[in-house]
Amino acid sequence: MSDALPPLIEALHDPRCYPHPADRVELIETHASWLLLAGEFAYKIKKPITLPFLDYGTLARREACCRDELLLNRRLAPDLYLDVVAIGGTSAQPRFGELPAIEWTVRMRRFDEQGRLDRVAARGELTPKHLSQLAATLCAFWEAAAVAAPATRFGEPEQILAAARENFAELRQLMPPADQPQIEQLALWTEDEFACRADEFAARKLGGRVREGHGDLHLGNLALIDGHVTPFDCIEFNDDFRWNDVASEIAFVWIDLFDHRRPGLATWFLNAWLEVDGDFQALAVLRFYAVYRAMVRAKIAALRARQEDVADKRADLDSARIYLQLGRQIAAPPAPTLVITCGVSGSGKTTASTARLLDPTKAASGSIVRLRSDVERKRLFGLAPQDSSDSAPDGGIYSAEATTRTYARLRSLARTLLAAGWPVIVDAAFLRREERTAFRALAAELGAGFSILATTAPDAELRRRVMARSGDASEATVAVLEKQATWFEPLDDSERACVIRL
Repeated sequence: MSDALPPLIEALHDPRCYPHPADRVELIETHASWLLLAGEFAYKIKKPITLPFLDYGTLARREACCRDELLLNRRLAPDLYLDVVAIGGTSAQPRFGELPAIEWTVRMRRFDEQGRLDRVAARGELTPKHLSQLAATLCAFWEAAAVAAPATRFGEPEQILAAARENFAELRQLMPPADQPQIEQLALWTEDEFACRADEFAARKLGGRVREGHGDLHLGNLALIDGHVTPFDCIEFNDDFRWNDVASEIAFVWIDLFDHRRPGLATWFLNAWLEVDGDFQALAVLRFYAVYRAMVRAKIAALRARQEDVADKRADLDSARIYLQLGRQIAAPPAPTLVITCGVSGSGKTTASTARLLDPTKAASGSIVRLRSDVERKRLFGLAPQDSSDSAPDGGIYSAEATTRTYARLRSLARTLLAAGWPVIVDAAFLRREERTAFRALAAELGAGFSILATTAPDAELRRRVMARSGDASEATVAVLEKQATWFEPLDDSERACVIRL
């Protein structure tokens, strides 16, 4: 960023230029834009620059990009992005809304900068509820988003690998010699992981999972506005950055939560998305994309180090190294483990498994994937988690046949996830020994650790909890609870040896 501002930007520091009240004007400058904060509004003006990945070189291009920015961002933030405004007059005496235009600007409604999620996280105020809402918002957004046609380049395996290789080529040039071994280690892992997953990348595109998304979903581009997490500032200037596998976009939020030292919330966000979307196949490619996103952030920090003064250079290089280390953690997950719960409705299975998801000590390589029988049972029958099936206690989606299908689905998903290197916790009643034995055998077959999270509570408390439950996927009633008591086969000695003590 230059110290000397262009005459137009200098002139726009005067509150009298604006067609609405403004006591003062604040400027935020990025590598590609100026953002002027005046009164209730913010005005974004694009710098007249051309970079390898961005072209704002002409007034016509800047106008077109302003209009694209408005259109694309209104998909997720319609109340924030208002219109595109011409700036006429002269650089010394600019006038908003006057033609011919000497510049163009995107006009936005201002929000409290303290509501940006990077700042909310830094204050320790980011909650699982915020991230569940974000996951639901993103799922609805991607459901409506345009799907990459088979003939397009977006999401093609060769393009994915080329972008990853480009990161490493630039990092080799930007980082000091001491950091080169880590870069080479990650570059080698990326090549090997891509070779293993090439068919899955192709299948993801054929399956419609490459869509016109956001392209820059880090916490600084998510804001808490009126209690609602709102994504803003999506990529408008480069189609290749915006058209992604949804797994790549999820990976961006996921690794940024780890970078902000919120591993439990990172795991929660991942599971909140999976619970709504059900795209468990994404986990086969998520680690690749997460390392890719970490390398993008490392590259950006290293580029800043080339532009800033000595003190900032050291801080930015340290930031790049943190992302390199984050990439190494993601690329080296521990041996997977399988945990199953065991207990009747209301005994605390979901509460106990939630505590494991939110464990603040987990590293990026240790995110647990939770499979909930209440959710997957409904998914089998085309229902959303919060939908009511209106089933009898042992009928409808809770019949013996439906229960058998549900446990078969849980076992199939657990197999896929364990094989892909993900720790799994299966939140289900597991009242019958044969159900528990089947999952224990699966863990043994795949060489995964196995344990049982057994939960109990007094009868009166079980009844109280079941009657008080609302807003959850479970449809258990007191009648269901009474039937479960007759179905339960207690743990034997070998199973009790696997129990996790709470």
